[in-house]
Amino acid sequence: MKILVTGGAGFIGSHVVDTFLAAGHEVVVVDNLATGDARWINERARFHEVDLRSARLARVFEAERPEVVAHLAAQASVARSVTDPAFDASVNIGGGVGLLECCRRYGVRRVIYSSSGGAGYGDTDVIPTPESHPTLPISPYGITKIATEQYVHAWSGIYGISGVSLRYANIYGPRQNPQGEAGVVAIFCHRLLTGEIPMINGDGLQTRDYTYVEDVAAANLGALEHPEVTGPVNISTGVETSVVELYRALVEAAGSPVQAQHAPARPGEQRRSCLHPERAARVLGWKPSVSLGEGLRRTFAFFRKETAR
Repeated sequence: MKILVTGGAGFIGSHVVDTFLAAGHEVVVVDNLATGDARWINERARFHEVDLRSARLARVFEAERPEVVAHLAAQASVARSVTDPAFDASVNIGGGVGLLECCRRYGVRRVIYSSSGGAGYGDTDVIPTPESHPTLPISPYGITKIATEQYVHAWSGIYGISGVSLRYANIYGPRQNPQGEAGVVAIFCHRLLTGEIPMINGDGLQTRDYTYVEDVAAANLGALEHPEVTGPVNISTGVETSVVELYRALVEAAGSPVQAQHAPARPGEQRRSCLHPERAARVLGWKPSVSLGEGLRRTFAFFRKETAR
């Protein structure tokens, strides 16, 4: 099957590309390299350096004629979405609608959309949070991710394009950008390896659901192999881990004695975020396979190698 992956040079997208190729599929990557890294593009994939909002996107579809689109490209910084919500919306909603229009025009049968669980649900009173819980995003980024889910759903109803929205928990692993405002595991790894003091915001008791990136890529493959599945699906472990616990586990995996310091809490930061993965197991046959300890060991080994380059 021929699959077009947007954001295929990015952290999660490049792992999705690798997984599709390993399963025997043909893959086309679309990425503008604004945040992606050309080093992570699998050499067996065909690459088009194109922005989602560009008219050139239609030419890629016309030339490649993909059967399936896995949409991972996004403006993914919550902080930037707050300071520049118009740009956030132009990429995540405008770019998403343009992509869906290309899907309609060129006969794409299946759309696998990478959404956000934590940012999409916002603060909830049900932990782990199921897909049936109302979405109450508190950032422009969360709003645009949920809005695009609705566009995917609408295109399913209007044009018969099968669409599924994978709501990710907090994803970590190799290739994540340690310089960004997200990705606490990557940031901790980078600081431990460069001699900087790792900083924990607030008391560190805020919790997240840490899910390894290769498990997320496997969930995308599951969504490809189950085209009958539509609507939102949480991709998560269902396990809460505090930042303090996470750092303790990373120090153990890294064999490092460095103690973290505490910085002021971030205003408006979610206190708890954890997603219920039951639907993914039931409809996709997917369960996370990499434990937090093993995932942290793999991630630290990757960043140690990168730092030595």
